[in-house]
Amino acid sequence: MNKPNPALVTQRAVQRLPRLALLLLCAAWVIPGIFGRDPWRNEDVTAFGLMSALAEGRTAWMTPTLGGVFSDVALLPHWLGAAFILVLSPTVDAALAARLPFAILLALTLALTWYTTFHLARTEAAQPVAFAFGGEALPIDYARAVADGAVLAAIATLGMLQLGHETTPELVQLFATSLFLWALAAAPYRMARARIGVFAALAALAASGAPTMALLFGLLGGVICALSGYDQVRRFAVWVAAATVLSTLVAQSIGAWAWRLDFQPTGAQIVQILRQWVWFMWPAWLLALWTLLQWRRQWRKRHVSVPLGTVLVAVGSSVWMGGSDRALLLALPGLAVLAAFALPTLRRSASAAVDWFSVFFFTACVLFVWAMYIAIQTGTPAQWAANVARLAPGFEPQFSLAELVFATLGTGAWLGLVRWRTGRQQHALWKSLVLPAGGVALCWLLLMTLWLPLLDFGRSARPVIERASSHIGRVTCLAAPGVSPTMVASFEVFGRYIVDARPEAATRSTCAVLINVARVSSSPTISGWVLVAAERRSTSSSELVSIYRRAGIR
Repeated sequence: MNKPNPALVTQRAVQRLPRLALLLLCAAWVIPGIFGRDPWRNEDVTAFGLMSALAEGRTAWMTPTLGGVFSDVALLPHWLGAAFILVLSPTVDAALAARLPFAILLALTLALTWYTTFHLARTEAAQPVAFAFGGEALPIDYARAVADGAVLAAIATLGMLQLGHETTPELVQLFATSLFLWALAAAPYRMARARIGVFAALAALAASGAPTMALLFGLLGGVICALSGYDQVRRFAVWVAAATVLSTLVAQSIGAWAWRLDFQPTGAQIVQILRQWVWFMWPAWLLALWTLLQWRRQWRKRHVSVPLGTVLVAVGSSVWMGGSDRALLLALPGLAVLAAFALPTLRRSASAAVDWFSVFFFTACVLFVWAMYIAIQTGTPAQWAANVARLAPGFEPQFSLAELVFATLGTGAWLGLVRWRTGRQQHALWKSLVLPAGGVALCWLLLMTLWLPLLDFGRSARPVIERASSHIGRVTCLAAPGVSPTMVASFEVFGRYIVDARPEAATRSTCAVLINVARVSSSPTISGWVLVAAERRSTSSSELVSIYRRAGIR
């Protein structure tokens, strides 16, 4: 016979995760990647290039352009980065200044995930079953323990790592999604703040390039509130509807509506999307499925329906967009909340399996990162050093004592965590997620310290821009007709050139040098221009950067 409420939790199982330990873990996950690196290729450098152009007054704030070409981008995130550049530069490096507000938003996302879970776990339907002779977990203590588990689940989820540490609009969307979740969860307890939160969340989503998701969130959230058993939550449905209307008006006023249908129901794309789900949402999706199975009689209750609604909208949007990982990113806060509610029902054998898998997997990853670092710095083992030289020709190893110290401290903390968790005296509800979260945080810390110079060399466009600049000479203007926004931003950011990327730039631009970037084996012939040189990225042979000088000019 199925129990209406599957949670059987004792008071001993809801001990709090020490706040200092939780804060240090969050810091080890949020902070690495903020300092000491270039904006990386594709969306990261493109967004930063546009922010720099806004801050330096090279483009209009309402109709931003990159290389003279209109950029149909989300305005709010770019305004945010540009504002921090304006305020903090030149005291703070522009790339770091633009990255700081997004790091703050990432930290706030974790905080909002905690409070969302805390409020949902306090609801009557989510509380554990009362024992006949007492001893069950107290409501507040239970809610705190489950909320701790939600933060650990968010940190452990692989999809959060790179995308969560970029300076892109999706991070503002991620924060707005977390704020929307919190507003729905806090409605019975923090009515005034929840009203402000839902308006801010949906408006921010609309202004950050996700107006359709804001509309769907609002419609689904309104239905969930209208069906709630709490009077305060039912009254909150009106405010959700008003916030949805506001988000629609915001999107309309800035021209944010755009359809990005790219789904092709072919077997290959479906398999690709399923593979993406497996690794991107790992391991939270496993626990979330367990939650849906164990709490299947409570699907209409808010502690399940609120996070599940946002997950379904984000996953559906990702599929609609052909498997977009950036749309799928917005499913992760709700997925972490769902994963946390699996903890009160998780069997001991499943918890032990998670622990031992985490110990072996992450310890192996740590050993590999350290061994590769030693090979890079010392040349031993020789074969490993040779592999690095082959994959990244031209890379010069760099040594940083500070990065080595942080990596050593992080590794020591991991060993201590493994020793603590493999002890048999721990009964905390959140214990099953400590090692996955700690392992992910440590691997990210090691990559952003020991491997950062190598990753920067491979993922930054600076090396190829510097080599191209040696052929360009002392000019400030480059014609780059049809060049991708990524490379336009790279030449503006790393080369400090004024780039004209308009399609007619080859014939109408006054620039003396022209750049062509294409996936070709040899440089094409361009009428009126003489080829000077060509460069390829050291870590990729598929992209050729060709430099031309106007015919008749030396």
